[in-house]
Amino acid sequence: MERADTEYRVVEYEVLQIPWWLVVFEGIISVIIGLFLLFSPVATTITLVQILGIFWFLGGVISIISLLVDREDMGWKLLSGVMGILIGILVFVYPYSPFVILALFVVILGILSIVYGAIKLFWALKGGGIGMAILGVLTIVIGILLLVNPLAGAVVLPWIYGISLVIGGIAALIGGFRMKSGKNNPYAG
Repeated sequence: MERADTEYRVVEYEVLQIPWWLVVFEGIISVIIGLFLLFSPVATTITLVQILGIFWFLGGVISIISLLVDREDMGWKLLSGVMGILIGILVFVYPYSPFVILALFVVILGILSIVYGAIKLFWALKGGGIGMAILGVLTIVIGILLLVNPLAGAVVLPWIYGISLVIGGIAALIGGFRMKSGKNNPYAG
């Protein structure tokens, strides 16, 4: 019987060298957007979706222009280009499109929550424990609630993201200033 020797290699990951000020800047932007979402959720959501609409439109134009240079995957580039342009135009022409897009996003989140919850329940049945089962059931319930009333989910979602951005931004600020002081820098001291 022939024996195959398997050579195991150790993979070392380099520490990402991100400037401390960039982490602080990200934290500041996150806190600002989070506060806007908390205190002016409708206007902020409309603005963010309109910015997304600009990116979709420009991405569509770039995809179609790229066909002049490279005709590989021509059908996909043309389809993505036309879809990006149409969705970008829809965001600007239809005044309530941010809420429609947000409601569609909530429906997708609801479906993903149910699938994720079912996976958690499956893991719980395979020995993951009662905590995993409770998490699975709660995730399924949240998914069902989002699917039953996506508009209510769309109304609550900006506050959820606002709270998340503020907390994440504060954590980034703390981490950035810790990086500056050298507490998280493996190469310091």
